[in-house]
Amino acid sequence: MKTKLFCGIGLLLLHATPALAQQPAAASARAAAAPGALVPYRINPGDELEIFVWGEERLQRTERVLPDGTFSFPLVGKVDALNALPSEIEARITKGLESQYRTAVPQVTVSVKTPAGLQFSVLGKVRSPGSFNPGRYVNVLEALSLAGGPGEFAQLSNVVILRKTPTGVQAIRVRLSDILKGQVSDVSNETLPLVRGGDTVIVP
Repeated sequence: MKTKLFCGIGLLLLHATPALAQQPAAASARAAAAPGALVPYRINPGDELEIFVWGEERLQRTERVLPDGTFSFPLVGKVDALNALPSEIEARITKGLESQYRTAVPQVTVSVKTPAGLQFSVLGKVRSPGSFNPGRYVNVLEALSLAGGPGEFAQLSNVVILRKTPTGVQAIRVRLSDILKGQVSDVSNETLPLVRGGDTVIVP
């Protein structure tokens, strides 16, 4: 009786081993399929910022970042905010206010009230082309999902992201056909890039 029991347990373990071995691989695939998770938010043109200088009501205000990535702040002047972290803007405002105080500058706090600058467009062979502002970072595959998914004859091996840079327009080619077939072993921020504010995703 004991021999049969041990044999039964052994068979259960034998069948369970492959499934258990697949769990770490599946977890790794899920982690790889989510590049850009927990990416710190960087300021985009069009974002609305709330700025507080503690104890200074005259310096507590809401500012919208201009298309050139800057905004003006009292006693400081023009502040460059493009692609900056809120903490970096806090440091720039603090430095700009140093000449106004004999002692240390009061604490400066910058928060993003409205991340409006994350708007991008998806065009081409998708079911619902248009402009989207999800209010969070999305990768190119999620961008296609927001546009209703690819159309019937979409060439997913040659998706292009057009990105404006200080030196001109950059074309980033993305191959999504393999990922949609379940081949996620090489998924990374390079093979599945995040879409930035102002980008145009084209599905030929």
